[in-house]
Amino acid sequence: MTPAPREFLRQLFDVAIASAQPALCVPPHLPAAPRGRTIVVGAGKAAAAMARAVEDHWPGPLSGLVVTRYGYQVPCSRIEVVEAAHPVPDASGLAAARRMLDMVHGRVADDLVLCLISGGGSALLPAPLTGMTLAHEQAVNRALLHSGATISEMNCVRRHLSAIKGGRLAAACHPARVVTLLISDVPGDDPVDIASGPTVADPSTCADALAILRRYRMDMPSEVLDVLQSGRGESVKPGDARLSTSELLMIATPQMALEAAAARARAAGIAAHIMSDAIEGEARDVGRVLAAIALQVRNHGQPFAPPCVLLSGGETTVTVTGTGRGGRNVEFLLSLGISLYGARQVYALAGDTDGVDGAEEIAGAVLDPDSLERAWALGLQPKDFLARNDAHGFFEAIGDSVITGPTRTNVNDFRAILILGENNP
Repeated sequence: MTPAPREFLRQLFDVAIASAQPALCVPPHLPAAPRGRTIVVGAGKAAAAMARAVEDHWPGPLSGLVVTRYGYQVPCSRIEVVEAAHPVPDASGLAAARRMLDMVHGRVADDLVLCLISGGGSALLPAPLTGMTLAHEQAVNRALLHSGATISEMNCVRRHLSAIKGGRLAAACHPARVVTLLISDVPGDDPVDIASGPTVADPSTCADALAILRRYRMDMPSEVLDVLQSGRGESVKPGDARLSTSELLMIATPQMALEAAAARARAAGIAAHIMSDAIEGEARDVGRVLAAIALQVRNHGQPFAPPCVLLSGGETTVTVTGTGRGGRNVEFLLSLGISLYGARQVYALAGDTDGVDGAEEIAGAVLDPDSLERAWALGLQPKDFLARNDAHGFFEAIGDSVITGPTRTNVNDFRAILILGENNP
């Protein structure tokens, strides 16, 4: 029997989030205790929950500091948890980054530095290079977030303006052993792009960062341009001896979360097809493309026969031109709905697995075949909401927002499109 579409889609979203919980994925990857001290550092929306999982399963003494987003704190007894701002950094994150660098300085070869890194760490660990200030780093982040640049491009710029990203944290730990546990929130799972790679060698250059700023016509303060043009922002490169004792372990990824959701769908008797774990591009463009695929499935049984669910992840972008309350997941979903134009038997959910889409404490939204009709009945024009980047406003108005609260993990975007056959209600 086919489950109720909205409840079914929410179940898939919840399963995807649950599969990436640190309590589940951290313990199997903990290294052996060292002969020396164990220091735990980290940053990201999952960092506090990761720290708690370490404390619950670590056999010996440890201490440390992690920084997470406001509202994402988890009580820890031996590892200090600091909350800071995301997506635009603040003074709390700056103070934590400085303390973290001080904490790992002077480690010896017998020590272990366990780094807990997840999405969001770029903003949560601001550490402007000499000649820059926190205000400069805040201006850079705001410009990047509105530019339409990909997450990889954003993080390339961030790595070359930071005293802690782009391998610099691992370099500061030398000669101690460094083990980094990573929860990926980036398309392709490239470690250098997760929180801008604080413990990862970076092959990109200051010239690459400058090219990105020019590509998106971003105006930057002269101090920022000077750091890049002078080469002072060059990151730690592959082959650097200071990273010779550094090890990376990927413990949760978008693909793992999609596979967990697919397994739940199949257990309910619905065929599940993972389209990609790394879809990028403008959110509204992705919405139009996936709408066309969903209609091909519904109308022609190609490339899959209904009933089925199409799953995808990745990280789309939004080039902000309006003044509305938007996020990439709800912008995708609104574009999808407009392109489907009330197509019968097609339902969808899109949300960010960290529980925050854009700057709103809203994970995403759900789309029904009658969503547009309900909006029109209220006098709302969906295309106007899309034009002003106000998808959160649209879905709130029709009561279709998805709110999870802090999930304390982050494996990027989750999209599910359910296409039912003609015999399904």
